Amino acid sequence: MKIAGTAMAAVLALGALPAVAEAGPRWSVCTATCSFDVPSGDYEIDVLLGGRDAGSTGLDVEARRIALAPVATKPGQHVHRSVTVEVRTPEGMPSGEEGPGAPGLQVRLTGTAPQPVRIAVTPRPRVPRIFVISDSTAADWANPPKNGWAQALPGYFRAGVSVANYAQSGASTVSYLADPRYFPRVRPMIRPGDTALIQLAHNDKQTTEDVYRANLATLVDGVRAQGGAAVLVTPPVRHRFGADGKLTPLGLVVNNLGVDLPAVMRDVARLRKVPLLDLTARSQALLEGLGETASWPLYLTVEHDGVQDASHLSRYGAEQFASLVARAVSEARLPLSRFLRPQNP
Repeated sequence: MKIAGTAMAAVLALGALPAVAEAGPRWSVCTATCSFDVPSGDYEIDVLLGGRDAGSTGLDVEARRIALAPVATKPGQHVHRSVTVEVRTPEGMPSGEEGPGAPGLQVRLTGTAPQPVRIAVTPRPRVPRIFVISDSTAADWANPPKNGWAQALPGYFRAGVSVANYAQSGASTVSYLADPRYFPRVRPMIRPGDTALIQLAHNDKQTTEDVYRANLATLVDGVRAQGGAAVLVTPPVRHRFGADGKLTPLGLVVNNLGVDLPAVMRDVARLRKVPLLDLTARSQALLEGLGETASWPLYLTVEHDGVQDASHLSRYGAEQFASLVARAVSEARLPLSRFLRPQNP
């Protein structure tokens, strides 16, 4: 279903949904996949979930970003939810390697029993943004089976803040700074009130400690120079276990030169007084707590994805790792925490 206009087209009648007041945003009905004819920018999506039957309905937007995890509704129950999302070209990674994506805003219903939803889209040009500066482990993958943790991050935030995921497959601190499609493009977008989550390490396989430290400092200084808040995020672990049931140095993102990249990032954060979200420690605890076999569903497996991959995440893994990041934001009491949706303990 294609819906024109920078807000919404006329309301479409559907008896299972209650009437919505005409004042304010224009509402329409989405039954599966909807396309909204809007230019690049940030938009608030308001949805009324539920219907005659019991349902489980969520929203994916653009390049398979999880904007809203499925919400369960009882027969006849209706629930309102809102989320703020970014629309851009290309939809996915900044290199555009998976193509530009469809024009406008794409919204897809998800869940085990999705119900038709009333939906309204409203421009929100001055909301704070969460920029993600990272590699493939966080990227917006337009095509399955790979998923990045930041691809699932929007679902952990309520309306009022937009996740702008500029993570790029193959990026290291070296290439992210040097390539004009990456930090030279992202840095001018950052405004006061924005936050940049910086998680680069997996592809710094041959980067010396001195260069890695300097590159992290350059990224932090670049964000701060724009008036943004820089936050360092240590990398998620790889699914690499030793015979003792613990993750190996490769699993803990120690590079080919023996540089313990997460440890260096922690030290840079301490010395430069930058907030740190320790995704390495949190994901290590998650994997080692589950064990080698039970933790494989977090990653790509032959059984479910046709490939075994110890670095890249399944959709389930992306949601779990995004949850770890959201909890870290909350526990660090970052200003962003006021936008978090409540999480189960």
